[in-house]
Amino acid sequence: MRSLLLPLLLLATVPACRDLSRFTSGSDHFEGFVVQGSFVRAGIDENTELCLALDTDRLQDAPGTISSSDGRFHATPLRPIPQVWQDPLSTLSFGQGRLKNLMYAATPSPDAGDQQDVFVIVSLMQSDNVEVRLLRSAPGGSTNAVFGVFTLERRAGPCSY
Repeated sequence: MRSLLLPLLLLATVPACRDLSRFTSGSDHFEGFVVQGSFVRAGIDENTELCLALDTDRLQDAPGTISSSDGRFHATPLRPIPQVWQDPLSTLSFGQGRLKNLMYAATPSPDAGDQQDVFVIVSLMQSDNVEVRLLRSAPGGSTNAVFGVFTLERRAGPCSY
C-alpha cells in the first residue's frame, strides 16, 4: 500500500497540462464589444468591437492579430514579449474562470494617428470565450490613456474590419 501512496502523491502535485488548442481560431475569429461603463473604459468608444485571430501553437512567437471597428487596429500582429515567458508574469492569474492569461504588445495602425504601443492581455476562458484587455498609460501620463475590456465569442469566417 505504501508503495502506491508515494506515486499518487507525486502525481497530485504535478500541475495539469492544459490543452489550449481549442482556442486556435483557424479560419474563424473571436469577436465582441467593449464592456460598457466609463469606469472600466478609457480612450475607447463605447461601441467599439474587437476581433482576435489566434494560433495557440504559436503563442510565444506569432500568436495572432487584433482588429478593431474604430480603426485603431487592423490585422495588427500581437507581439510577444520574450522575457515574460521566463518571468513569473507568465503565470499571471486573476479572477475566476481563466485557463491562461497571456501578455502581448500591439502598435496601432498608422491610419489611427496613434503609434504608442498598447499592452494586450488575452484571457482564455473556461467557457471557451476569450477576454481581451487593452491598456496603456494612466491619467496624467505623457500619452493618451487606454483601458478597455472586451468579451469575445467565436464567430465564423475572418474579421470583417
